[in-house]
Amino acid sequence: MSQPIDFYFDFSSPYGYLASEKIDDLAARYGRKVRWHPILLGVVFRQTGGAPLTSIPLKGEYSLHDFARSARFLDIPYEQPENFPLSTQHAARAHYWLHDRDCQAARSFAHAVFRALYTEGRDISDSEVVLEIAAGQQVDRAALAIALASQELKDRLKAECEAAIARGVFGSPYIVVDGEPFFGADRLPQIERWLGSGGF
Repeated sequence: MSQPIDFYFDFSSPYGYLASEKIDDLAARYGRKVRWHPILLGVVFRQTGGAPLTSIPLKGEYSLHDFARSARFLDIPYEQPENFPLSTQHAARAHYWLHDRDCQAARSFAHAVFRALYTEGRDISDSEVVLEIAAGQQVDRAALAIALASQELKDRLKAECEAAIARGVFGSPYIVVDGEPFFGADRLPQIERWLGSGGF
């Protein structure tokens, strides 16, 4: 059986959101599964010297235009959040906590978080908002609230970020297929060709 595809992303990444709406269906067409890995771009940027696209002169204005245009091209609903960029550690930790219990529940939660941010403009940096989103996915809110405050879960996310950087992840989305890395939602056509041809 072919190995799973690894999908690294930050919930604050518009391109990560766009890739998240397509990657599972794309993989399934070729008999693949996807492992989702939320990370924190702030941690990555400390290694790369990078910064959020919207904070970079000239490039920032273009990126705002391109987020919306890319969403239209992919037929994905998109509204630029007012609070942006924003921290996403609560959502990322919640995902890992859920994943350890129910992979599908974690996947549904991740989609709900992305859509809450990019179609409803909800502030997912607020732990209460993350808990509300999780509760809407039939997650035990009280149990998740306790977990989010635990050092164990904080350490888990830290370890996941460190493992991603060790693998060469420098942005979002970063997708690894058969050991081949692809950066950006605009690489989805290349990924599809790779999956269909066995590499190129």
